[in-house]
Amino acid sequence: MNDPFPARRPGREEGPGPRGLPGTPRRPPLSRKQPGRPPPRDARRLISAPRGPQAESRVRREGGDGMGRGPRDAGRPSRRLLRFLLLFSLARSATGAPGADVLDVCATCHEHATCQERQGKKFCICNYGFIGNGRIQCVDKNECQFGATVVCGNHTSCHNTLGGFYCICLEGFQATNNNKTFIPNDGTFCKDIDECEVSGLCRHGGRCVNTHGSFECYCMDGYLPKNGPEPFHPARDATSCTEIDCGTPPEVSNGYIIGNYTSRLGSQVRYACREGFFSDPEDTVSSCTALGMWEFPKLYCQEITTEISNVSVFNNTCIRWQIIPGRMHSTTVYVIYIKGQRLDPVESAHVKTVNLTTGSWTPEVCLELYQGANYTVSISTAPPGRSVPAIIEFQTAEDDLLKDGIFSISIFNETCLKLKRHSRRVGSERMYQFQVLGQRWYLDNFYHATSFNFTTRERAPVVCLHLYPATDYTVNVTLLVSPGQHSEQITVTTAPAVKQIISNISVFNDTCLRWRSKKIADLEEMYLFHIWGWRWYQEEFAQEMVFNITTSSWAPEICLDLQPGTNYNVSLLALSSERPVLVSLTTEITEPPLPEVEFFTVHGGPLPRLRLRKIKEKNGPISSYQVLVLPLALQSTFPCDSERATSFFSNTTDADGYVAAELLAKDVPDDAMEISVGDRLYYGKYYNAPLKRGNDYCIILRITSEWNKVRRCSCAVWAQVHPSRCSRWWVLDWALWLL
Repeated sequence: MNDPFPARRPGREEGPGPRGLPGTPRRPPLSRKQPGRPPPRDARRLISAPRGPQAESRVRREGGDGMGRGPRDAGRPSRRLLRFLLLFSLARSATGAPGADVLDVCATCHEHATCQERQGKKFCICNYGFIGNGRIQCVDKNECQFGATVVCGNHTSCHNTLGGFYCICLEGFQATNNNKTFIPNDGTFCKDIDECEVSGLCRHGGRCVNTHGSFECYCMDGYLPKNGPEPFHPARDATSCTEIDCGTPPEVSNGYIIGNYTSRLGSQVRYACREGFFSDPEDTVSSCTALGMWEFPKLYCQEITTEISNVSVFNNTCIRWQIIPGRMHSTTVYVIYIKGQRLDPVESAHVKTVNLTTGSWTPEVCLELYQGANYTVSISTAPPGRSVPAIIEFQTAEDDLLKDGIFSISIFNETCLKLKRHSRRVGSERMYQFQVLGQRWYLDNFYHATSFNFTTRERAPVVCLHLYPATDYTVNVTLLVSPGQHSEQITVTTAPAVKQIISNISVFNDTCLRWRSKKIADLEEMYLFHIWGWRWYQEEFAQEMVFNITTSSWAPEICLDLQPGTNYNVSLLALSSERPVLVSLTTEITEPPLPEVEFFTVHGGPLPRLRLRKIKEKNGPISSYQVLVLPLALQSTFPCDSERATSFFSNTTDADGYVAAELLAKDVPDDAMEISVGDRLYYGKYYNAPLKRGNDYCIILRITSEWNKVRRCSCAVWAQVHPSRCSRWWVLDWALWLL
């Protein structure tokens, strides 16, 4: 009979087949560790097999020989033998016995890494400019990935290299180290190149104007741009500058040009009327303008109908003349213009116009003129008649009845007076007594008084006085002669000082000014303030103040009533000075107004919606609105400007609270908006997380104002959240049940 159990093949074990049928081959167990694979389970059992009598009896029950070999372990090393071999190998490695394998860590470092030793341990670190673990990977770090402006600075381009990088300045800029490439860690940066240092850059007739990173060309005075725009760039535009040429001057009817001329910018031509014609004025000028055109002359040449000649003076103040009639009417109206300057400065100017109607061919007229004066008289015919004006100059005789003690005063040069005696005696010495009193209209207690005597032989001496600026003076001068005395009085108002008397002006304590005064010692000075205030973030805001102060201090100080968060221009004028001093200052922002919220206390119920109202920017620009969720215990100690509260996910504990929402001021409508605390939405970068049950919370609305690196906040408690009593007892019962 055939054996129902056929012989098993060597090296294979057969076990139950599918559904318990015999004959299904099994994979033999691994007898040793395969490369790249974990040791087989049996091998792990060998290493960690238990020891002792119980283990030996178990081996015997399995049919072994007491050395760990059973029917299925035939031909394998015993567990004890393997353990012995393992311990022996470790011992040789620890004692440094010959043949032991010692791992050299430094030999495994990457080519872009360096081996270092610390506290007896060696390890590999990637070199500068590389990132990785130092052994199997050190890859180049791209320093330029953050952008050229961040890495290299403004006006640059960044170039990555293996293990490093370098920077190059953009066109129109150069590195401060004068090299083409640079690394910014030595302080090198890109500065603007002044291309205008190169002469002739803008071609003939052009002038160069340097700009940031480039330059522009304009035509010089006397040149106009042609074939392109202005300003222009010689590498881009075809613009050329041509010298201005106005060409031929315009013609004037019945007139002609006097002398030679050129047609370049600024050149002038003079016109005159031809013989038999006249104009008022007689000749005019036309100039070549920057537009390349001549000004049109204002000359209107009219035909002469009457010619006046042979003008003469008789009887000291009378004038006669002759006419050569053209188309004459029976009578002619003459206009006589009189301009006189009296030798005696009192009422010195004499200007008058007289009309004379006559039909005579030799008219004459006697005029009322001053004695001892120089006169210029012009005679012409009135319209519709036309004539060339006839002019005569003469001097009237002096009055011999003037007495020796009479004199006059005139202002010679602001602070200098000119005296003129009317005496005909030459060389007689006379003494004048001066009494000077000055006051300033804007100062009640200001007086400047002085007196002195002055002796001279001159008939018209000049006396200069030491007067203060911006002061009204009354000067009384008496001529001391025998038997009587003659006095004259004159008022002099000095102008404000051209030299500035305010110096070293500075700002302190944000809204206060101090300065040094170069005024005259121990005299009061009035200072006029004109202040303008504006805010870039509040267009409707405007503040203007005008006031003055009076002080005798050499180092005045004043604190101004200014609004916070505002730019100001201050004009400070000492009234004795001609020019004001201008100073600009910016006031620091203060805390914004408190948020307008309605307070709620919630016990276990749902929270109402937070109604957010926009706040007026009274003390500075509003930057943001934040909703803070804090433990109720922090309400009384939490500083409003604290930055401890972070986002919900950054907050590892609930001890400091978190920011549930942030809205920028520009995103808040003018009327109002509503927010539900815990709605699981993002407001800005902050997550509005639901409140945890069973906790006490304080919900705060914070308004932040930031400007000029100053941050100010104001806070208001919107709600206090308490868990309900039922929920608290439920939590307590649940905790007791767990125990």
